[in-house]
Amino acid sequence: MNNISTSNASAMKKTTFGPSGIECSAIGLGTWAMGGWMWGGGDNAAAVLAIHASLDAGVNLIDTAPAYGLGRSESIVGTALKGRRHEAVIATKCGLVWHTRKGTHFFEEDGHPVYRYLGRESIIHEAEESLKRLQTDYIDLYITHWQDATTPVAETMDALLELKKQGKIRAIGVSNVSPETLAEYLQYGPVDAAQERYSLIDREIEQTLVPLCTENNVAVLGYSSLALGLLAGPIDPERKFTGDDQRATNPRFSADNRAKLKAFFEELEPLRRQLECSFGQLMIAWTLARGSVSVALCGARASKQAIENAGAGSVRLHDAALELIDGAASRHLGSLG
Repeated sequence: MNNISTSNASAMKKTTFGPSGIECSAIGLGTWAMGGWMWGGGDNAAAVLAIHASLDAGVNLIDTAPAYGLGRSESIVGTALKGRRHEAVIATKCGLVWHTRKGTHFFEEDGHPVYRYLGRESIIHEAEESLKRLQTDYIDLYITHWQDATTPVAETMDALLELKKQGKIRAIGVSNVSPETLAEYLQYGPVDAAQERYSLIDREIEQTLVPLCTENNVAVLGYSSLALGLLAGPIDPERKFTGDDQRATNPRFSADNRAKLKAFFEELEPLRRQLECSFGQLMIAWTLARGSVSVALCGARASKQAIENAGAGSVRLHDAALELIDGAASRHLGSLG
């Protein structure tokens, strides 16, 4: 299967971030799992190799955040990009903080209370810390990770525009945002990208956020393109998720749902064989072909995963294939939750 063992970097689809014009690969590498938190731990050395493998395979967008392991993921990215910074488009985030207790308490991570806070001074502080961990003097895309109801959007955008003026960030993004809040951001300046959950089983933004983004030239980055791995292929009924791995308690990974997924993938097996790709690549290709997002973010923490995800960039789906996938999803995954 030529798309699993290797990837044709030259075949990778490209896209741009809204008004910024920054070009990147249509498939991005998500690094949440590399931070270890909520994924049962991590392996720094393997993560670095996965980032190198992604770059070699034509994936130049590396998406990270301070909250992914309380800085661990960003530090891994910084280490991996030594000598290769010019090859990468780095997206990182702000707004989930543990250096202050301003804003709204969100969760506990490794004994640290993490708050949603997008105050001006906090954003400036976060940007400096991220630049140090990433070992760079600029961030390509700086994203508000989760929104903060305690801080006016005008204040948040003022800080982001100041960082952009200083050359410390090149483009502004938002994540986990309502259409109303995005519209408010746009009142104060250009927003280049919106990052939201999107996959075959998470399509709500098609009717809510995507039309506003299209109207205002805001690129949409879809995260969790494989739904935390649920759509990567049939899951062994005996597989156990251990430690703090969030999938251990996620109802989507129940025995009943694994059976539904098995039937779904069995129906798609002839198409998979025809395209000579993996099921994961098929799902990533579907995400891009549907047109709602311009970037599909896919997590990986091993080189094999990274190379396989990148291979989806050369999978082209015709209309009949899209109809077949949608039909199978409707028959088997409609009640997945």
